[in-house]
Amino acid sequence: MDLGLKGKVVVVTGGSKGIGLACARAFLAEGAKVGITSRAQEHLDQACLALPGLFAVAADLIDAEQAAAMVAAMEDHFGPIDILVNSAGAAARTPPEKLTPERWRAALDAKFFTYINVIDPVVKTMAARGTGVIVNIIGSGGKVAHATHIAGGAANAALMLATAGLATAYAATGVRVVGLNPGLTQTGRVAEGMRAEAALNGISEAQALAQSLAKIPMGRMAEPEEIADATLFLASDRASYITGVNISMDGASSPVVV
Repeated sequence: MDLGLKGKVVVVTGGSKGIGLACARAFLAEGAKVGITSRAQEHLDQACLALPGLFAVAADLIDAEQAAAMVAAMEDHFGPIDILVNSAGAAARTPPEKLTPERWRAALDAKFFTYINVIDPVVKTMAARGTGVIVNIIGSGGKVAHATHIAGGAANAALMLATAGLATAYAATGVRVVGLNPGLTQTGRVAEGMRAEAALNGISEAQALAQSLAKIPMGRMAEPEEIADATLFLASDRASYITGVNISMDGASSPVVV
């Protein structure tokens, strides 16, 4: 299927590893012009070495000024951004008894504002041009509460509301905003989560992983490339009437009607 992405300008936040890197790779394969951003220059350099053709800008997206400067650098290099894929940031998993107001705020900085600080300048310029797509990759912890991920889950839930709200606000301008909610996926972030779950429950990491997999009807985690495939479709004109929704992609772990 030709998704019509050739020549599109795509920016992927958190694009140096995991799902973000898989998205960058998939968009490049479709002939898109792809820029990635991450805090760590070392990780960006490794991604660019693995995927020639990438353009990379280091930025800490918790800082609104750095986020805006990153967007400006991408547009100076490529021209107007057609597609923004947000996959940056991850809130630290914290046992409930160790949560403090500071850690709640840190979770919002790490996951909510790393998205909002980039979305804000991009969605406005997209609206002025009358076209654009934003795909927010938001962990399913925003839909299903977990004891070690309450603050991070709350940030994810806020992002899902922002996704639906922005889609509604900008629909008439020709801009689409969509959320994609992966469950457990084979990434380093999930491995960190398994360590937190193991520590909370006094079990080994292998036991924590086995318990988590047992809750997935499909019997396995997602691969980053599977999340990337869905992202490409949602970003393409093949999904031209999909906006304002947050789509679960968790192997039927949460069989609910929404």
